Amino acid sequence: MNLNINGHHLEVTPAIRNYVIEKLDRVKRHFDHVIDASVTISVVKLVQRADVTLHVRGKDIHAEATHENLYAAIDALADKLDRQVLRHKDKLTNHNHTPLKHQAVEEAE
Repeated sequence: MNLNINGHHLEVTPAIRNYVIEKLDRVKRHFDHVIDASVTISVVKLVQRADVTLHVRGKDIHAEATHENLYAAIDALADKLDRQVLRHKDKLTNHNHTPLKHQAVEEAE
């Protein structure tokens, strides 16, 4: 997975970079097919904002979170992204239904 971390009105320190990498490892644990991830961390007045866009095969998944604390915003972002990735993975693998024309018909006596 290619990871790009940008800061807007904020310098991305090694501690922040490691924290983001640690939180995004949770996504890789659930879903291996992530091609690219782009994380943007920004500060507007007293509000810390974290955005991420994951590029997976056939779809881009976007999530954002805001909080007064940067680490809390990154935690909320990881939770939102984790839910979206699990839902996307479930949609990909949930095609095991049997068509109606192939289902057995029960006959009543």
